[in-house]
Amino acid sequence: MTQKNIINQTIAFVKKTLENAEGGHDWFHIERVYKNTLLISKNEPVDVFIASLGALLHDIADSKFHDGDETVGPKIAREFLFKNNVDSTIIEHVVNIIENISFKGGNEAQKFTSPELNVVQDADRLDAIGAIGIARCFSYGGFKNRQLYNPDIKPNLKMTKAEYKSSTAPTINHFYEKLLLLKDKMNTKTGKRIAKERHDFMELYLKQFYNEWNGKL
Repeated sequence: MTQKNIINQTIAFVKKTLENAEGGHDWFHIERVYKNTLLISKNEPVDVFIASLGALLHDIADSKFHDGDETVGPKIAREFLFKNNVDSTIIEHVVNIIENISFKGGNEAQKFTSPELNVVQDADRLDAIGAIGIARCFSYGGFKNRQLYNPDIKPNLKMTKAEYKSSTAPTINHFYEKLLLLKDKMNTKTGKRIAKERHDFMELYLKQFYNEWNGKL
């Protein structure tokens, strides 16, 4: 099977698997990350095939929707790629991307690194910020029935991975606990450039949010 055919098979598989997913983690999220990956890859010395598979499969079973179990996604991805006769070294690389892509509170050291992971990680993080990042943030907050904002509950910037995963804090807190931190965690030149623009938009949004919350012009 050609690389193009494998990519097409992967797209079909992901669309089917995520057809009932929460709105911020559905096929359209995957598609945006995939497009971001292709865009960033134009300026990076990477294996585009590996990066593409990593992007398409990175959220095939997000642990947030599997009781925090981080082994489900890599297992599903590995089985799918094996059934499609993908080379074992490529499978291992893609699985490593899936296992190491997430933010996890921002205080955990990655156990694996590669140019391909750097690209996919930037592509995924770009979808967490800017206008779409704001929409996804509130979509997930609504999905978890969280408060929009509570001035009495302050953001926690020193959460452990476990605390981050179990947090029930208001949605606005997530801007400070993750979204506003991503600009300075980008790996690639393209990622950094796009992230700055989206970061600035989020800061403008928050200023407007607080003005409206507090009854100010």
